[in-house]
Parts: sequence; structure tokens; C-alpha cells
Amino acid sequence: MDIGVISVRYARALLGSATKLGCEDRVYAEMQTLAESYAQLPDLRFTINNPMLQKSTKQRLLETACGGDVADLTRKFIALVLKEDREGVLQFIANSYITLYREQKHITRGKLVTAVPVSDDTESRMKAMVQEKTHGTVEFNTETDPSIIGGFVLEYDTYRMDASVKTKLQKILKELKK
Repeated sequence: MDIGVISVRYARALLGSATKLGCEDRVYAEMQTLAESYAQLPDLRFTINNPMLQKSTKQRLLETACGGDVADLTRKFIALVLKEDREGVLQFIANSYITLYREQKHITRGKLVTAVPVSDDTESRMKAMVQEKTHGTVEFNTETDPSIIGGFVLEYDTYRMDASVKTKLQKILKELKK
């Protein structure tokens, strides 16, 4: 069976159970932490996939990778994944859960990149603008990238607004070369 199909099925089942139990938000946070753990620690995947490692050790390791004190549902879900020998797709399950949760809750991810740090007020106004455009909740990240010189880059969904000085200078240079 395809990894994508398996991971989505498990993620749907987890989201359905979490929604019924009213703990979908907590499980979402745990799946985000797990996905981030996999991204930051490439050895985690190799360790979890090691057939010589006992399942009880894998269980503890995965719970720690989810943030430590996990929801009872998350604990049982990890145990099920290990019982069914599906730990190799757990990273994909976590990412699928995150995607399905965001769809269910109408959450859009947004990102604002500026040359210098912006005030909380400016960040709040940009987030409010994106929420107004998307008619939903926005998970908003702000980054600082001095290489854009000035201005900003705003991204959400498939939309990208590049109002950076760097891009404007590049356009002017391109025009001058013609």
C-alpha cells in the first residue's frame, strides 16, 4: 500500500477519535511537535525504524518526541502504530494529521518576512488582514531576513506579495540590462 494512503487513513482515524473526545487541539499540538522533532532530528527516523529497538523504548521515545506528557489518545495511538509495525510512516501520519486538522478548522498558514523586526501591532494588523481575506483563522509566523534590505514579503495559501527593496532593485537592474 502507498505511504500517502496509509498515513492519511491513520491521520483521519486519529482526527476523528480526537474530535469525538474533544482533544483534537492537544493532539494537533503534539503532532506538530512530533513533525518538528522528525525535521530537526534526522536520526529519530532511523532510530524508530530500527528493528532491534524494543517497542516499549520506541513508545517512550515517540512520546518524548511529541512533547513528553501526551494525551491518553496519543499514547494509545502510538501503541497502535507500533503494534501494526507502521512506525516507518509515523512522520507522514503526523504531517497528514496537521493538514487534515487545518482543513477541518479552516486554518491558513501565513508568513511575514521583513528586513528588521516589526512591532507586535504591525504583526497583528498583517495577521488581521490575512484573516479578513481568508475568512478563517491564521497561523502567522514572522521572520527577519536582512537580505531583503527593506519592505516585506507576505505569503499565505498560494498568495505571495513581495514588496521588498531587494526585489524592486532586481527589477530595475533587469530593465537597465535590456
